[in-house]
Amino acid sequence: MPLRQIRFSIDETPPSRLDKALARDVPVEAALSRTRIGRLIAEGAVRVDGTVAQDPKARVDAGAEVIIDVEEAQDSHILPEDIPLDVVFEDDDLVVINKPAGMVVHPAPGTPSGTLVNALLAHCGADLSGVGGLKRPGIVHRIDKDTSGLLVVAKSDAAHHGLAAQFEAHSVERYYQALVYGVPDANDPRLRGVKGASFEPGNILKLTTQLARHRTDRQRQAVLFHGGRHAVTRARTVERFGQPPVLALMECWLETGRTHQIRVHLAHAGHGLVGDPTYGGKRKLAAKAMSEPAAEAIKNFPRQALHAAVLGFTHPVSSENVRFEAPLPQDMSDLLDAARGSDTNSKPA
Repeated sequence: MPLRQIRFSIDETPPSRLDKALARDVPVEAALSRTRIGRLIAEGAVRVDGTVAQDPKARVDAGAEVIIDVEEAQDSHILPEDIPLDVVFEDDDLVVINKPAGMVVHPAPGTPSGTLVNALLAHCGADLSGVGGLKRPGIVHRIDKDTSGLLVVAKSDAAHHGLAAQFEAHSVERYYQALVYGVPDANDPRLRGVKGASFEPGNILKLTTQLARHRTDRQRQAVLFHGGRHAVTRARTVERFGQPPVLALMECWLETGRTHQIRVHLAHAGHGLVGDPTYGGKRKLAAKAMSEPAAEAIKNFPRQALHAAVLGFTHPVSSENVRFEAPLPQDMSDLLDAARGSDTNSKPA
């Protein structure tokens, strides 16, 4: 395999571990994460003062000369497929996609093709400079198959490293629109009794729990208060539907980004998403709360009514702050029009 050599020296006061020191001092343009450096050490691709490094925990002195042999990016085993994409933004380092509902992000057992990654391999072609040693798009976050909306994908190692750091630091701006059953309200005594639920000024619902895979149903996530991973969701009501109100359009934003987070959190609060097949998105509406056509549209909506509407971050190469918006897809737009066209008028929150 063709190799490129990265040469540099360790700066003053290095961290106590070799992998940390290398990650700190490796040239930025090399775009090597600490995880990647750890793999390169294990492969014998790192030399310190002429000796092959073997222990990522070893100490290293200031001034030590480092050579890292990195294989040039290889073609991915995933096959490109000519699938149309809604590209919101693209440059040499990243691409922002408005993903349609029904598209899986990454190939997996059961969905080996037809995914966003297959489509991006065809779309980007030779523009992919390599992520983690492979010519492939760098997936730094995902949205569920049946959730529509924005996600950013890295085209280079530098972008992948920089974006991953922002997602890990929870500094990425992500807003979703969701149609839910009921109307969350700070004056609701039932909701005040839900563990993990609280309200902030402006009637903003805050949900703070742990999340982990369900013990018996591996396709679901479960709310926990010990163990699992910390998760925080905020949501505010944008519009109410029905008389009395039986549905709400919510704007949701993430402090953390866990699998199914918005879906499982709102279901835990008793306000599950319309159409959600996993967390109970099929409910019978109160009689005469909505017109029959509106109630029928709600009942038959075939997916969770969730759309990733806003995505903002710092460009990992140019350092420019960027922000993108995607309008509601046609199916959700039609659903809201049906609710607004009910015999009773919708009410802005």
